[in-house]
Amino acid sequence: MDEELHERIRDVVASVPKGTVATYGDVAKIAGASTPRLVGRVLAEDGHDLPWHRVLRADGTPAPHLAREQLARLRAEGVLAEGRRVDLRRYRWRAP
Repeated sequence: MDEELHERIRDVVASVPKGTVATYGDVAKIAGASTPRLVGRVLAEDGHDLPWHRVLRADGTPAPHLAREQLARLRAEGVLAEGRRVDLRRYRWRAP
């Protein structure tokens, strides 16, 4: 992955507002990435300083290994899950 794409992905994730969520696919589309997996890769390798918890899977669920922390962080921002799923119709960020 080139450095420009890497930075675009980071910029998109950083711009997801508090109280909203985006999917990996949303971020990939906005950043111009070929696949949502690249977003996951950037967050795993270089996302510790980003609001990574605002990025969910396409079905509104968090990554299984981060679910407890991710849902707690979202809840603290007013994003409520039903079970382990966030209602994307209600909380999904619509990029300008």
